Amino acid sequence: MYVVYPLIQESEKLDLKDLTDGYESIVRDFPPPQYSVSIVHGRMKPADKDYEMQRFAQGHTHIMVATTVIEVGIDVPNATVMVIESAERFGLSQLHQLRGRVGRGADQSYCILMSKDELSIDARKRLEVMVTTNDGFRIAETDLQLRGPGDIQGTQQSGILDLRIADLTQDEGILQFARKQAKRMLEDDPLLDKSENRVVREQLNKLYPDSIQWGRIS
Repeated sequence: MYVVYPLIQESEKLDLKDLTDGYESIVRDFPPPQYSVSIVHGRMKPADKDYEMQRFAQGHTHIMVATTVIEVGIDVPNATVMVIESAERFGLSQLHQLRGRVGRGADQSYCILMSKDELSIDARKRLEVMVTTNDGFRIAETDLQLRGPGDIQGTQQSGILDLRIADLTQDEGILQFARKQAKRMLEDDPLLDKSENRVVREQLNKLYPDSIQWGRIS
C-alpha cells in the first residue's frame, strides 16, 4: 500500500496534509511488529531511498509513505492500494503516473483520491477525469485543455496560446496538414523568395518583426 503526500513537512502557507505528520499517524494506526512502514521523500540520500524502496518491494514493509518521488522508477506488482492525500494539488500527469504504481500485478487494485470539500473548477475537472478513465491519451488531452500548451516559441510551459481560431486539442488533423505543407514549402524555398510564397514571408515579417530566438524555444 502506498500513501502519497504533496508536502514533506507542514507549511504555514498551505493548509495541506504533510508526509511527516502522516507517517506518525500511520505508524500509530498500524503499529509494529504486526506492521512495518517505509518512508521515502526527495530530501533523503539516494542510498537511503533505494534501501526503503527495496524493503517495500521485497515485502519487508507493508506501507510506503512517500511524496511524488515514487511516480517513476519503482515496480512492485504486489502493491494493490494507493491513497493520494490532497489529490487536488497534483497535476493530471502526476496523478496518472502515481496511479500507475498500482495495478501492475494480477490482483484488483485501487487508487483512492483524497481531497478537501471545496475545489476549484479545474481541480474538480482533474479528479473527475481521473475517476472516469484510465486512457492516457484522454488524460493528456484534458491536461492540455486545462493548463494550456504554453508558448510554442518560448519557455512558458503552460498557459493559453493567443490563437484566434485554432484549438490544439480539436484541430489535430488540419494542424498536421498545415505542418506538412509548411515543411514542403520551406524545403523547396527556404527563404520564401518565390512569388507564390512572398505573401507568407510578408505575414511572418509582420508577426515577427524581430528575429525569432530559436534557442529560447522550450
